[in-house]
Amino acid sequence: MKKNIAYKILLLLVLLTGTSCNKWLDLQPQDGLIRENFWKTKEQLKSAVIGIYGDMLTSGLVDNMLLWGELRGDMLAIGNVADIADYNIMNAEIQPTNNRANWSSIYRTINYCNTVIEFGPGVKANDPTLTEAQLNSYLAEARAIRGLMYFYLLRIWGEVPLQLRATSSDATIEQLPKSSKEEVYNQIIADLDFAAINAVPVHVSGVPLDPQNKGRITQYAVNAIQADVYLWNEKYPEAIAACNKIIASNRFGLIQGANNQAGWFSTTFIRGNSNESIFELQFSSQTPNNWYNMFANTSTRRFIASPKLATIFFPDDANQPDKIDIRGNGVSYRGSDNVIMKYVGTDLTNIITTTAASDRHWFFYRFSDILLMKAEALAWTGKGEEAIAIVNDIRTRANAPDLTKESPDVTSPTAVSDYIMNERAREFAFEGKRWFDILRNSKRNNYANLDYMLKIVAESALPDRQQSIITKYRDTRSHYLPIHISELQADKQLVQNPFYSN
Repeated sequence: MKKNIAYKILLLLVLLTGTSCNKWLDLQPQDGLIRENFWKTKEQLKSAVIGIYGDMLTSGLVDNMLLWGELRGDMLAIGNVADIADYNIMNAEIQPTNNRANWSSIYRTINYCNTVIEFGPGVKANDPTLTEAQLNSYLAEARAIRGLMYFYLLRIWGEVPLQLRATSSDATIEQLPKSSKEEVYNQIIADLDFAAINAVPVHVSGVPLDPQNKGRITQYAVNAIQADVYLWNEKYPEAIAACNKIIASNRFGLIQGANNQAGWFSTTFIRGNSNESIFELQFSSQTPNNWYNMFANTSTRRFIASPKLATIFFPDDANQPDKIDIRGNGVSYRGSDNVIMKYVGTDLTNIITTTAASDRHWFFYRFSDILLMKAEALAWTGKGEEAIAIVNDIRTRANAPDLTKESPDVTSPTAVSDYIMNERAREFAFEGKRWFDILRNSKRNNYANLDYMLKIVAESALPDRQQSIITKYRDTRSHYLPIHISELQADKQLVQNPFYSN
C-alpha cells in the first residue's frame, strides 16, 4: 500500500494513441489530473476511469498477477536468468523481504479506484449533462476493479487492510490494521453487487460486444468475477447463477480449433478481443508489457515451461496420432526449447523479437473459464454428470486425446474436481490461475483435500528440498505470503502473517 508515499489525485500517464481501433484505452486522457481543477465534467470523470486501466497496464501489476498465480504452481521452470525472489518462492523459501511479497502495485490500483468512487459523484453537481446512470456505470467500473484487486489480496495474503478512502495527500494517509478474511470477502461482494447492477452493457441476447469493451468492466466481466469469488468461498449455487448469466447472454462462445490450431491461437491470443474473451487488459506497441524480456529474449528469459507440460498435461498418444491437444505444443509452450508461447508466439513456431512487439493481452476471464467454474460448482451440488459433460465439451474443442481423459466417479465431488483441475491446467496454462486453482481445491471443506496440494508439491520440488517443502505446506498458514517488511515499517498497526511472525 506504500502509505508513506503521498499520491496526487490520479496522476495519469500520457498514453499515445494506439494503432488499433478496438482498444478501450484508445480513448485515453491527455492531461494529468489535479483535484483543484478536476472533477468538473463527465469527460474528466471518464478520463479518470480510463486512468485506472492505464495504471494497471503500466505499474507492473500484470507481471505480479501472473507470477502470484504461477510461481507456487507446477507449470513454470527457471529459464536462462533466475530472479532470486522468484526462485525462493518456487522453493518455499519465502521471507518478508521478498520483493514478490510486496502488494503496493495492487493498492496503487485500489487507490485509483477509491479516487473515482470518492470524487466522481461530485461531478454531477458541476455537469448537469452527466446522468445518474452514466455516473453509476463509471462507479461500477471502479468498484468492480477494486473488488477484483481485493480478491487477489484475499487469495495471496488472506487478512489485509481494507483501504476504502482515496489517498490524495499526506493528510489522508491512514495507518490501518488488517481486516479479517470475512470482512474482506464481504467488501468484495458489496462492490461486485453494485457493479453488477450498474455496469454496461445492458443484456441484449445475440448482439456481440464492441471489441473495445473487452478491455473494460462490463456486466459480464462482473459476473465472471462474482463466479470466481463465490467458488472460492464455496458458494456453489451463487457461482452457478453468475456463470449462467454469462452463458444465457449468447454473447460468448468457444472458438473451435480442433482442425485449425494456428487460427485458434491467432484469434484467441495473438489478436485478442475474440468472441471467447470476457475481460482482458489490452496492451499495445505503444503500451507494451514485459513478456518479451520475461519469456522471449534469450539473454533475459526468466522462465520456461516445466517439462511436466509435455509429459503429464500434453502427452502424445501413440494410439491417436491425429489427436494433438491444440492447447499444448505451439500454444502453451514450444516443444523444442520449452519457450512459453502463449505470450510471445507469433505463430506456432516463431516468437517475437522486440519489446515493441510484446503486446499480448492479459486475460482475466475467457468463456472456457466460465464453463469450467460452472462445472466445478456443479460437482459440489450433486451434478457430477453435468460437470463432466462440460469438461468433455472443452476437450472436444481442444482436440484432446483419450490419453488425458479421465473417468472419475460422478458421485464424488472431490474426484470430479480433481479432474477439472487437470483440465483447467491445460486450458489456462500460464494465465496466472494455477496456484489459485490448487489452493482453492485443497482448502475446500476445511482443507479436506490438502493431499492434492502436497502431491503436486512433491512432484515439482527438487529432490533435496522435497521433504522440507511438504512439511511447510502441511502448515496451511504457509499458503499465504508474508507482509513485506516495508509495509510493516510504514504501518505500525500491521501485524505479520502468523507463519512468518517468528
